[in-house]
Amino acid sequence: MPLELSNHQARRLALSAQGFGKQPGSTLPALKRMLNRLGVVQIDSVNAVVRSHYLPLFSRLGDYPMPLLDQLAWGRGRQRQLFEYWGHEASLLPLNLYPLLRWRMAHAAEGRGIYRQLAQFGREHPAVIARVLAAVREQGALGAGSLSTRQERAGPWWDWSAEKLALEWLFAAGEVTVAGRRGFERLYDVPERVLPKAILDQPLPGEAEAHQGLMLHAASALGVATERDLRDYFRLEPGQGRAALAELVADGRLQPVQVQGWKQPGYCAGTPRIPRRLAASALLSPFDSLVWERNRTERLFDFHYRLEIYTPAHKRVYGYYVLPFLYRERIAARLDLRAERAQGQLAVHAVHAQPEALDEEGYQALAVNLLRLARWLGLERVQLNCPRAEGSQLRAALLSAALA
Repeated sequence: MPLELSNHQARRLALSAQGFGKQPGSTLPALKRMLNRLGVVQIDSVNAVVRSHYLPLFSRLGDYPMPLLDQLAWGRGRQRQLFEYWGHEASLLPLNLYPLLRWRMAHAAEGRGIYRQLAQFGREHPAVIARVLAAVREQGALGAGSLSTRQERAGPWWDWSAEKLALEWLFAAGEVTVAGRRGFERLYDVPERVLPKAILDQPLPGEAEAHQGLMLHAASALGVATERDLRDYFRLEPGQGRAALAELVADGRLQPVQVQGWKQPGYCAGTPRIPRRLAASALLSPFDSLVWERNRTERLFDFHYRLEIYTPAHKRVYGYYVLPFLYRERIAARLDLRAERAQGQLAVHAVHAQPEALDEEGYQALAVNLLRLARWLGLERVQLNCPRAEGSQLRAALLSAALA
């Protein structure tokens, strides 16, 4: 018979697995441990508050120095502990996962598992790809702009030059990797000049074995999850996820779990250790691994969450860049935030509390998190720009927290 969990137990197990409530400090070793625990941190270009890959560590560790993550992601030699690749979308991942993703690179080189435009470019323009790879080998750490032969002005969004498409194809195929960033622009180089030789020389696992390794890591990072949750963590295809899950259950590395209210069975790695309570409070990135699978977020937290960045302003319900607020094992509110750097302020454009989710202590905790976030971002104050009635309790809590 499968193990049975209440939804509250599943929620605490998930929060614990994701590194909440542990207070491990904000040192470099603490960052490494947390990154290895999560296994993947999604990168996103929107800079409304801060680049999204910095936020998950802040949510769990507090106000760590952001250059420490830069060092782990793009440092030289032994400083580098992470690599960029397609993990859960564009992601930073620990180096020990590199061999488990080589199959994805091999598929990309065959035009599988990548965007149709990129696959078509790879088939039709091998000469451009060869020329760009030769330039990277010769010159190293190049951005797309320094290679472009384009004369006309670029259009919006994905109107990439041929050289940019070639670099993205080479990146997906594992022929180049990200050596660093200039601003937010990727700088590409060949893997042997960027990644440790010991990682590149590791024997490659078979594809099925790699899928199992990724699903097992997802199970450890999620605590308890359905098959779809597990394969979504590293963006495996349904067939890959199901085959890996069957093997992991058959050999006892994952066990089935029945969670109250879940229509699909859950799975966990080993015997779950469920905390009796979790006192964490945190503002979450929209791309945090705790909430990025929206159906799972609804199952665990009864919280319907969608990002409205690409929704026309007049159709938005909650705002442009909305961060969920975790409090007492619930997602208790969502806030539309903006770092207004020229004014030196963290602007709160909207506060939407869940029904009966925030008491006076909850607003105090939210105020403390906002002030801590502003301080971490180097901003002087928190500015409430939401309607007075909507933000009245938060306004009082901010005043109290600032005076404490």
